[in-house]
Amino acid sequence: MTRLSNKSYQWQTLLSMSAYVALLLLVWPLARSVEGWAAKGLLALAPVLPMFYLFALMARRIRESDELEQRMHLVALGVATMLTAALSLIGGFLAAAHVLAIDGSVLIWVFPVMMAGYGITRSLLVRRYGGDMFACAGDAGIPAYVRALLVAVLMAAVAVFAYVKNDDQLWGVFAGMAAAFIVFAGLQLVRRQRKAALADDRAQR
Repeated sequence: MTRLSNKSYQWQTLLSMSAYVALLLLVWPLARSVEGWAAKGLLALAPVLPMFYLFALMARRIRESDELEQRMHLVALGVATMLTAALSLIGGFLAAAHVLAIDGSVLIWVFPVMMAGYGITRSLLVRRYGGDMFACAGDAGIPAYVRALLVAVLMAAVAVFAYVKNDDQLWGVFAGMAAAFIVFAGLQLVRRQRKAALADDRAQR
C-alpha cells in the first residue's frame, strides 16, 4: 500500500470534516421528524460515517509513521483522552449536583474536544523536538494558514445555518470559532512570511 502523503491526509481530513458538517446540518435534523425507529436511527447516525472514515485515516497515519512520529501521535492522543475524561468527570458531577443543566446532546462535543486536545498537544511536541508539523521533507502538505481558513469557512457555515434557524447560542459559539480560526490563519501567514524573509536574508549572505 502506498504511503499516505501529508497533503493527501490533510485533504481527506478536511473533506471528512466537510461531510460531517453537511450531514450534521442537512440530514441529522430530519431524524426528529421521521417516523419509525429504523429511519430515525439511520438519519441520526448519518454524521458518524465520515468520522469513522477519519478514525481509519488517523490509524493509517499513525501506523505508517516512524517511531518518533508514533510517539508524538500516541502521547498527544493520551493527553487528549485524559483532558476529555477530566472535563467529562467535572461536567458529570456538576450535572448530578444540578449546578449545570446538561442533556445527552453534550456528547456530540466529546470528539471535537479530543481532536482539539490532540492537535494542540502534538503541535507542542513537534516544536519541542525542533521540527515542523510535518516530518517528511518535500511533503509539506497544505500550508497551515490555508487549513485554518478552510476550517474557518466550515465554522462560518455552521454559524450562518444557526443564525437562519434562530439558534443564538450555536450561532455565537461557531461565529466565535470562525473568528478565532481566521485570526490563527493570519498569525500563521505572518509567521510563514517572516520565515521566508529570514531564509532569503540567509541565502543572500
